[in-house]
Amino acid sequence: MSLIATLQKELTAAMKERDAARRDALRLILSSLQSAEKELQRPLHEDEELQVLQRERKRRLESIEAFEAAGRAEQAEKEEGELEVLEEFMPEPLSEDDLERIVDDAIAEVGATSMRDLGRVMADVMPRVSGKADGSAVSQIVREKLA
Repeated sequence: MSLIATLQKELTAAMKERDAARRDALRLILSSLQSAEKELQRPLHEDEELQVLQRERKRRLESIEAFEAAGRAEQAEKEEGELEVLEEFMPEPLSEDDLERIVDDAIAEVGATSMRDLGRVMADVMPRVSGKADGSAVSQIVREKLA
């Protein structure tokens, strides 16, 4: 079953349960996925769905940070609720140990010895951890290992 079909089923359940916060969050996620499909004029592949979810997750995190900085706790809480619903549909994130193991393997495969090899290592690591780790966290680990 596609992610969109799953979300529509969850949306129907949330509407029946009169869970307005979950309903609204699911509608936002569903809307993002459907607009991406419309833009590409074809159904999304699994990795494309994941990219849309990651983009939405990043937006929520940035919004939470901005609302908290502006002292708007109510809006920040709303965004946090949406983020929780969104994360239900994302793959389980990698642990730091697993991520370090993947980075170590990539460094060995590429034969990286200095910071000049950062791009090659990142190009090797990112497809392996797609959707399971944040790019900035991966970059930080790679930089620590190459330094």
